[in-house]
Amino acid sequence: MIYIILIAITIVPENGILRDPETGSLLESPFMEGIIVFIMLMFLLPGIAYGVGQGSIKSTHDVAKLMSEGISGIANFLVLIFWAAQFTAFFEYSNLGTILSVNGAQLLTNIGLTGLPLLLLFVIVAALINIIMPVDTAKWAMMAPIFIPMFLQLGLSPEVTQIAYRIGDSTTNVITPLMPFFPMIIAYFQKYDKKAGIGSVISTMLPYSIAFFIGWLLLLSAWYLFDFPLGPGAPILL
Repeated sequence: MIYIILIAITIVPENGILRDPETGSLLESPFMEGIIVFIMLMFLLPGIAYGVGQGSIKSTHDVAKLMSEGISGIANFLVLIFWAAQFTAFFEYSNLGTILSVNGAQLLTNIGLTGLPLLLLFVIVAALINIIMPVDTAKWAMMAPIFIPMFLQLGLSPEVTQIAYRIGDSTTNVITPLMPFFPMIIAYFQKYDKKAGIGSVISTMLPYSIAFFIGWLLLLSAWYLFDFPLGPGAPILL
């Protein structure tokens, strides 16, 4: 509570020290630039306090050990994101992202595929890619340098591009065996059905995946047609 109050003091007032010093904006401010650190501290400080009170933390060595154990649980993700970073760096160095974006935008304009139909097609593409590559951040790191500039040239904001991506990405997570958490889901299934396997999970969750997919497409279409903002300072069309 003390930590949250201290953070609130720095961002709630219009002249808060973590706001933009020139405009007073919160969206583009030191707070938003360092939000990862602030989120980390929000969990780290109570965790350390609990560990000290509970007796499992007796020195700084215990803190380092517990943090190492926590990171070991996402080792697979760290390996994947390393290669995704190499892929992104390659794109930036080679300018392939710019070339594909410009040519792709011209192609889509020539065939008349813009606006809502383009977003819906992108959702489908993201959903299909997610079946074979279900690591959200790594996949977005490779797709963003291509599709965000491409859609910008067609008048679509980066925010709506990411939302379209997340719709396709999230709705097929639970039906792909390559998802990192899929073995854990099978383990939960087998707690109640000893014979459950990959097929059992996919066949059970497929109707939910389809329902979510259709529902999200309808919501995205409504947001686009009525031109609702996606959030503060985040329009759909530029």
